[in-house]
Amino acid sequence: MELKLDMIQTVGLAVVVYYLGVYIRSKVKVLEKFCIPAPVVGGLLFAIVNLILRENGILKLTLDTTLQKPFMLVFFTTIGLTASLKLLKKGGLAVLVFFLCTVVLVLLQDTLGVLVAKAVGANPLLGLIAGSVTMVGGHGTGAAFGELFEKSYGFNGAVTAAMAAATFGLVMGSLIGGPIGRKLIVKNNLKSHASDYLDEVAITTDVVNYEEMFKTFTVIIISMSLGAVLELWFKSKNITLPSYINAMIIAAIILNIGESTGKYHINQKCADILGSIGLNVFLSMALIGLKLWELKEVAGPMLAILIVQTILMALFAYFIVFRFNGKDYDAAVMAAGTCGFGMGATPNAMANMTAISEKYGPAPKAFFVIPIVGAFLIDFTNSIIITTFANFIK
Repeated sequence: MELKLDMIQTVGLAVVVYYLGVYIRSKVKVLEKFCIPAPVVGGLLFAIVNLILRENGILKLTLDTTLQKPFMLVFFTTIGLTASLKLLKKGGLAVLVFFLCTVVLVLLQDTLGVLVAKAVGANPLLGLIAGSVTMVGGHGTGAAFGELFEKSYGFNGAVTAAMAAATFGLVMGSLIGGPIGRKLIVKNNLKSHASDYLDEVAITTDVVNYEEMFKTFTVIIISMSLGAVLELWFKSKNITLPSYINAMIIAAIILNIGESTGKYHINQKCADILGSIGLNVFLSMALIGLKLWELKEVAGPMLAILIVQTILMALFAYFIVFRFNGKDYDAAVMAAGTCGFGMGATPNAMANMTAISEKYGPAPKAFFVIPIVGAFLIDFTNSIIITTFANFIK
């Protein structure tokens, strides 16, 4: 039996699967503890059921994922709307130092990934997929670059491999972050000195209503549209970047022009809501479309790469992040946070740091620096580095 869903039906299925993931996560506490996203929970379960039905000749499902890219662009455009130069200036040297550490991490993840992939006889692009594409990049970047690798580089199963690698990273990043932070604190007898660091982030007074939501949505659509034009310009210069990077660039420009001139203000609460909608639908669509039967050829090599990445992350957080960010209490908390977004996503970083700060005390510097770098700065840099590696090894 064969069943084909059109693009609207596919979105409907994705939303249902999202809420299935929400329900399962509420019942299985370990999933919530490790911050596994609801789209991943529901999407992977659906993908497994789909695999069983297909392999047993019961049902062959075809999905129309036309709307997957627009939802992806909405999410990444809202990230661009957080790129305030005023906010970056407040972080000062701390943001710069941690950002440079993260750039080194990205380079190491991709270099090791490609080397291990070649050593085990796998496609070098798999090394990138199990490198910073999904480790620092997470599910969102993994799905975006996975699609790019499949269409532009002929790497079949890239999206499936990316989702598997990103899920592995989420779990491992959550598992190793807390113990590493605790070890550093206990070993060095570190104490919280929250009053020594002035948290200058203003409390937002943005309101959420129809008018504000539609204004924010308008900015997002304009950014996506102008991003498409920018993408054409880059292509004319033989520069290949994922579509979402162009939209992020335009969004960041719009935000900072508005802040510098005082002509308009981006409602961050509305942007967060719209971004969350875009991310959840995008990921759900990406995961229900997983072709797990294509994962057989890469499962073994990918696991080898991911084990190496886990070791790298633990060593890097313990010896590099802690040392170069002050060797104090906040640096220890930042080391735990780096494991979170260095192998998963910024929410994982916040979860790791929250668990430590609840036990040992506040770490305002860590909670200020990590989101700025993890949720925005490194996304641009990571995409450029991945693209450079991909063009070099293809």
